[in-house]
Amino acid sequence: MSDTDFKPKPGSLLFNNLKDKDTIILAANPRIALVNKGIFQAAKDMDAALIVELARSECDLMGGYSGQKPADFSRMAGEAAREVGFDIWALHADHIGIKKGTPEDIQATKELVSGQIDAGYTSFAIDASHLFNFQGGDLREELADNINATTEIGKHIQQQMAGKEYGLEVEVGEIGREDESGRVLTRPEEAVTFITALNKNGIRPHVLAIANGSAHGNTYDALGNLIEQVSIDIPQTIAVAKALRDNKLDVRIAQHGITGTPRDLIHNHFPRGDIIKGNVATFYQNMVWDLFKVYEPELYSDIWNWTMENYREQAKGKADNEVFGKFSKFAIKQFYDRIYSVGGDTRQAIDALAYAETLIFLKAFNAKGSAQFVRDAMR
Repeated sequence: MSDTDFKPKPGSLLFNNLKDKDTIILAANPRIALVNKGIFQAAKDMDAALIVELARSECDLMGGYSGQKPADFSRMAGEAAREVGFDIWALHADHIGIKKGTPEDIQATKELVSGQIDAGYTSFAIDASHLFNFQGGDLREELADNINATTEIGKHIQQQMAGKEYGLEVEVGEIGREDESGRVLTRPEEAVTFITALNKNGIRPHVLAIANGSAHGNTYDALGNLIEQVSIDIPQTIAVAKALRDNKLDVRIAQHGITGTPRDLIHNHFPRGDIIKGNVATFYQNMVWDLFKVYEPELYSDIWNWTMENYREQAKGKADNEVFGKFSKFAIKQFYDRIYSVGGDTRQAIDALAYAETLIFLKAFNAKGSAQFVRDAMR
């Protein structure tokens, strides 16, 4: 194989050829890019199709809170793919968030997307789920702002990709949003209305992120103890997927917020084939921090202290470990040079741990051998 064989493949190639297989594609988030090599090595050894992704908040034209600009993310992921020799992976822009929907917001989003395309991204997730009209007269009116913003950015991606294939994810129902009754869940008719409207506008997503009881990042109890996330509503997820199929809408589900979800629950109960993409993000950050406690104690202590000094006031009443768990991500950019200057023994340990943990996720996702289905379709 030549170097070009290890470049990212279109997300559409993965989604279209794995959507009816008994598998979930791991979408791993290397906001600390030291985990890249272990992740790619595990994907190669399992021959499992892989997505690597960063969200707008983590990786934008200014570097986001990970300190990575789109070109940095693309370069470091590509280096890992070439180093281990793995070919079936996509470079995904997660959560291209549109929070206001103003002309300025839309324009800035278009500029970000253009930068991502220039950097070689092959898959995109438009997230305008924050734009929900609670005063809408019917479901179509409630979703109108999301539909319009998603359509405008979707058309921009179409234009900028200039005929090249790519993956597309969209989002309905803000992940983790709560009302007085608890977390708000996406209803089947909401998903159908949303995708139908996008299709009429010429936007044809491959995957849909829904609100199904998950939350991004770490989950804590009332005392600030880190707890397992078992709140994902699997029957609701199946109902949404069934409604999409029944309405002949060729879209599968992207499961966000898997950090903290027991992997035996994923393995035994996640509806593979309905859920096609599983996002794992904060998990890898937590893994690096835990390893730093032993391998880089001075750096870990400085990251802890910086986080407390800057965010304890903002999270009044929260236990220190919860403050660190929720806000230490903002330290990545602050300590970027020191994080990426850690010694060889630390890097070796990160490689090994990221490799082992990714193997477990890929097993839980029943992903072994999925890359070959994609290769076969390319012939």
